[in-house]
Amino acid sequence: MKGRLQVAAALAAAAAALTLAACGGDDEGGASTAATDATSNLSSEPMTLTFLWFEWPPAQALEELGKEYTKERPNVTVKVNTVPNAQWHDAIFTQFAARKTNFDMPILDSQNIGEAVENGSIVDMTDFVKENIDTSVYDPYFLAAYGQYPQAQTGEANPDAKTYGLPLLGDTWSMIWRKDLMGDEPPATWEEMIAAAKKCQDENPGMSGLAFHQAGSSDAAAVTYNVMNALYGGELWDAENRKIEGVINNEAGKKAMDVLVNQMVPLAPKGSSNWFIDEVNAAISQGKVCVGFQWIAAMGGLLDPKSSELGKTREAILEKLAFAPLPPQETDKVPLGGMGLHISRYIPEEKQAEALNFIKWFQTPEAQKKWAQLGGVPARNDVLQSPEFLETQPYNQVFTDSVPRLKDFWNLPEYAKLLNVHSTQVNAAISGTQEPDAALDKLAAEEQAILDESGE
Repeated sequence: MKGRLQVAAALAAAAAALTLAACGGDDEGGASTAATDATSNLSSEPMTLTFLWFEWPPAQALEELGKEYTKERPNVTVKVNTVPNAQWHDAIFTQFAARKTNFDMPILDSQNIGEAVENGSIVDMTDFVKENIDTSVYDPYFLAAYGQYPQAQTGEANPDAKTYGLPLLGDTWSMIWRKDLMGDEPPATWEEMIAAAKKCQDENPGMSGLAFHQAGSSDAAAVTYNVMNALYGGELWDAENRKIEGVINNEAGKKAMDVLVNQMVPLAPKGSSNWFIDEVNAAISQGKVCVGFQWIAAMGGLLDPKSSELGKTREAILEKLAFAPLPPQETDKVPLGGMGLHISRYIPEEKQAEALNFIKWFQTPEAQKKWAQLGGVPARNDVLQSPEFLETQPYNQVFTDSVPRLKDFWNLPEYAKLLNVHSTQVNAAISGTQEPDAALDKLAAEEQAILDESGE
């Protein structure tokens, strides 16, 4: 670390001048702006810095990391409150709508930034970041996806864009396969992967070929389809012309849906149309599937002998499981997951200053390496290449190798509405309640209507 932070009580009198705009601000939209020297006004009074996230291992890791921050700031306790994934968005935005939050730092999905900015609920950190953060150490895609709004092109950093957050957790999918049954080398293409999974299923009675996210809630089925859409050369929309209908359901989009429904679903366990993170992990750990796809940040339990039937030690499990980036097809794109660190506009100035200081501390190499060791996925380029990250888990190299291939959803204020349609209709195709083409056409029409209704 760079030495213990010193708190000067004499600066307290200058709080209004040095820190953020008044708590809550006006009700006309926009977001309050963080002063570049806001962290010089840190309070010495006891304080709890509260985050709100969803329940999964990285949330516990973040609270554990908070103990390191408390070593720097002994008067500050870091608390991470969690809700079920399906309630995550509403748990945050219901409080935003009331313009009063019981959390200080909401962890937002990358695509929810626009909604939070448009309703004026998170702090504008543009000037603070310019003065305090070396953004050159990040891949520009991370800066754009986890903090900037608006984005002229999703995932492309704009040096002139405003910044409302910085990366907390990078993420993408990894392919996990039974190397003891399928060999050490990963399939070279997506279609080779499907064929290999089918062969493994046929040769091992009682096992299924594939495990993947299918549920109609959260972004489960939506991300699965987006992976297919991107790999087969499709696009979710024409951003310049705000067109979804006729784009996502073009020939490439329908080919992607056909492969998903007619080739992948038959290889998945029966009754898995409601599966998400936990169910996929369980199927892999119980030895029920040949190939699985999972978010890297959610894979820690796969190597835990206490929850695995593949071996009594971590080493024994690794004799059976292997990890690799997603195989390409028409393209090599992979999904962007992960989240950013943000600050509620509706908290006192001293809390906003402390939150900014946490963000500044969190972005240091030392904090990022500790985050990696606890199971987090850092976003700094130097840490992604460091032994502290690459040697902590056998699948961490997958993320580092996948960074140049990332592709995100739309990054729009209408994201939550669009996502609901996306997951619902993809799940309908997966579960057989809609024909694949009909589900994709309905998805396109309903999403186009949402965009048209919202205007520019």
